Amino acid sequence: MSRQQDSKGVILTGYFSNSEVVPPLTGLNNVEDSESPALRRSGHYSVQAKGKHGPTPGLSPAPGSSPILKPTHLSPASNSTNISGQGSTPSCKLPYQRCNSQDSLDELAMDDYWKEVEHISSSRGAEGAEGGEGGEGAEGGEGEAQEEVQLKVPEEGEQEEAWLEEAGLAMLFDDSSVEKEDSLVLLSTLTRTQVAAVERRLTSLTLRKRKQTHHVPDVRDIFRQGSKEQEAPPTAGSETRNEEAASAGVDHGRVEAETDLNLEVSFSEQALSYREGSKVAEEASCDTDDQLPNFKVIRDKTGLTKVGDLSPQDMKKVHRLVLIEMTALYDTAGIDLKAHKAVKLKVKEWGLFGVPLVTLLEQDQGRAPGTRVPIILQRLINHIEEEGLDTEGLLRIPGSATRVKAVCQDLEANFYEGVFPWETLKQHDAASVLKLFIRELPHPLLTVEYLNAFIAVLKLPTKKQQLQALNLLVLLLPEANRDTLKTLMEFFQRVIDHKDQNKMTLNNVSVVMAPNIFMFKGFRSKISEQQEFSMATGIANIVRLLIRYQNLLWTIPNFIMNQVRKQNAENQRKTNKDHAMRKILRRMAYDRDKIDKPDRGSAEQDSVQGFIRVQAPQFSKVSMAVQLTEKLQAADVLTRFLSQDGCVSVKREDLCLYEIGGNIKERCLDEETYMKDLQELNPSAEWVIKAALR
Repeated sequence: MSRQQDSKGVILTGYFSNSEVVPPLTGLNNVEDSESPALRRSGHYSVQAKGKHGPTPGLSPAPGSSPILKPTHLSPASNSTNISGQGSTPSCKLPYQRCNSQDSLDELAMDDYWKEVEHISSSRGAEGAEGGEGGEGAEGGEGEAQEEVQLKVPEEGEQEEAWLEEAGLAMLFDDSSVEKEDSLVLLSTLTRTQVAAVERRLTSLTLRKRKQTHHVPDVRDIFRQGSKEQEAPPTAGSETRNEEAASAGVDHGRVEAETDLNLEVSFSEQALSYREGSKVAEEASCDTDDQLPNFKVIRDKTGLTKVGDLSPQDMKKVHRLVLIEMTALYDTAGIDLKAHKAVKLKVKEWGLFGVPLVTLLEQDQGRAPGTRVPIILQRLINHIEEEGLDTEGLLRIPGSATRVKAVCQDLEANFYEGVFPWETLKQHDAASVLKLFIRELPHPLLTVEYLNAFIAVLKLPTKKQQLQALNLLVLLLPEANRDTLKTLMEFFQRVIDHKDQNKMTLNNVSVVMAPNIFMFKGFRSKISEQQEFSMATGIANIVRLLIRYQNLLWTIPNFIMNQVRKQNAENQRKTNKDHAMRKILRRMAYDRDKIDKPDRGSAEQDSVQGFIRVQAPQFSKVSMAVQLTEKLQAADVLTRFLSQDGCVSVKREDLCLYEIGGNIKERCLDEETYMKDLQELNPSAEWVIKAALR
């Protein structure tokens, strides 16, 4: 609900319990006990009209979220974790009007959230009760109750060490690190906000270890040379453009609109400029906007880079840089992230439900090499779509609990045998099985390590920064989790595309799926009821952003790509220097140069004359010379290749022009990449057409 609707808007300020007083219970931390049907809550929400000065202080929702339900009075059984959206009809002191927009979250939309929570709680309670009697449907019928996820809070200093190690900077506290050279190269590419993030973690670690014999370098010593390098004039044209844009808030001379996403300048640098500069008044109150902005990416001529376009070696560099950048972004906003570690659990090593994603993919890849998303999830989505996406209440209306349990047992026994009777599976049952698959993963899809960071996204002050943080967090997810999340978001969008028939809008899908994505097994036993109320709208909003902006979130920002290129160029320079020295020592330089120079000379000559040479070893033994023009794009190169070689059996959409070598290991090019601009950025690259492995 928009805060701008002063005349009609209302704020939900309290939940009043109508449940009878019950004797204090023992073992309230036990999920099964607390979810007893006897503890179901009924009640009503109090509603307060908004004045012209906004909601009552202290009762406004968190930044980035819509009005939330806050319990102001709880029964003696307040620790009960079974919160239901059902119960007695809400009685309001003032009439409540649902916002006309389908892009805002209101009380009526959130009612579906609490119904889903109740359904999840009751289904888990039933599984727990029946598990000891020989068969949990969701657990594969093995009669073993799945362990709850246990969270470990890192000890003092442990979090900083883990962060530095994940960022590829273990050499800062461990002299035996084998990646010292790579770490120094990485440090040389960092922006001022990224440097500040590293300094903050290292300072904390230094203070803790100061009295120990283990030597930790002084922060000032580590970054003293880096400061000098930053004061020196930049050596690359791309760095010059980036620093000018960071200081002026423009991209190549273009002033940004509020809905533009600038991928050329570090997000944390942009956030720092926002914090230090004049803040737009509307931004502070746009957290409950009825409409989500139509963000668009400011495209660079060297092309966009999506997840899956890069080699594993470069993705490793991307992960380290993104971790540092994400931390710097939160630091700039004053958000202190406390990461958790997942305690190792005893998990199933085979099956479909309750199996780790990595284990499941190993099973599937043995049957279908190259599988990136669990086959069972793909098959469930396909079945739901085959039945038609016009079904009203799809994903919202639960299937029969008895049938869903039987379906899970049948799938465990017969799915890989290929004899499961898909024609008998009802659509709502299939949707319930899909949701069960997600929430029964041994570890949450968004991972224990980054779950807090996802939840904290809405604390960032603007929609743009929230979207930038989600972009970085998606890139940080393990490959299996990231690919599975993308498949789900694409499916949810297809469901939403049929909203006129199935009545499932962006909001409806978000509030129904949020508990399934965020509430991993044991989650509700780790938070209070009031925390759960406070988080509800927030996590629904996060799912809403993931679905709405999925086409942007799986993009690798260009400033990260430029940092990767700089690292590769420096490593290549050192490699070439060492290689040349070895050739001289072995007195083989002349012979090798004689063999190698013709090819390099030919490539350099083509470049000087305004041509690039494109190879397609999978399809043709003959290379193709292509003249560079201002308007030549990667798509034009592919079109010309297909017109000259009619024997290629691969579909046009499965082909990709790759940039290989120079300052990148391997990159599948966006078809809108301007080849002349990219060739200037990476003059030593080779250009190869081959089937895309995505």
